[in-house]
Amino acid sequence: MSSPAPDVLEAAWSALRDVLDPELHLDVVSLGLVYDVRDEDGAVVVEMTMTTPGCPASEVLTEMARAAVAGAVGGSARVDVRVVWDPPWSPAMVDGEAARSLGLRAR
Repeated sequence: MSSPAPDVLEAAWSALRDVLDPELHLDVVSLGLVYDVRDEDGAVVVEMTMTTPGCPASEVLTEMARAAVAGAVGGSARVDVRVVWDPPWSPAMVDGEAARSLGLRAR
């Protein structure tokens, strides 16, 4: 199977910026929940985490991420979204603008 082109991976990252956490109303990239987007044997693999292991939005966020990336890359690549817990998420992973909107000190 052929590898996704770099622009496919860029499209995947861009699509993930449209996936909003339903509780915080900020995108998963700005929240620091997306750890990696890469090609793996011709598939677009997204590694992401949740704010806590018991996050009530974990299933919906995973499916929203998969659907957003699949829509962005069309039929050109398989999409695999994996929830990982290492490293554990912390508020320090939130980007500056998102941190300010949450009332956190920007890093």
